[in-house]
Amino acid sequence: MKSRTLGLLFALAVLPDTYAADPGTQYKLAAGDVLRIIVFGEPELSLKKIRLSDAGTFSYPFLGEISAKGMTPGQVEKIIVDGLKQGYLIDPKVSLSQIEYRPFYINGEVKKPGNYPFIPGLTLEKAIALGGGLTERASIKRVTIVRGDGGTTLTDEVTRSTTIAPGDTISIAQGFF
Repeated sequence: MKSRTLGLLFALAVLPDTYAADPGTQYKLAAGDVLRIIVFGEPELSLKKIRLSDAGTFSYPFLGEISAKGMTPGQVEKIIVDGLKQGYLIDPKVSLSQIEYRPFYINGEVKKPGNYPFIPGLTLEKAIALGGGLTERASIKRVTIVRGDGGTTLTDEVTRSTTIAPGDTISIAQGFF
């Protein structure tokens, strides 16, 4: 019974992380994300907190520099498992989990512009609240979101319920009076 419970816990722990606001999208790692890597039975190969470098890489024992940028946590976990099988461990049990996302940024007509920790399920409305609310000159109709993954820029289709992703930059312009 105990081994079944451990097996189930391991199976749940190694499921790839997804971007919670859109369950159909796999979260892609980038600079600033913080990971935890656990190799069961091998504490010297476990890393409790590792932040990805500006290049989206991290150093791992025996395997050297691993590039995680643009990969899902599950893909990085597989790289580590495959690497450890190459002469280091017979059947490595690896669990990789994301413990911090890279921050998002909000600037312009908010009371406290700056960067804030990303929280899964974040919307524009919640991001504005984290930024202290709108100033009296703000225009919610003049919002630009530059996606942090180097993707698109949103302008016309932005609403208060628009999903914010890690690394996004939100700019709120002044309204015309």
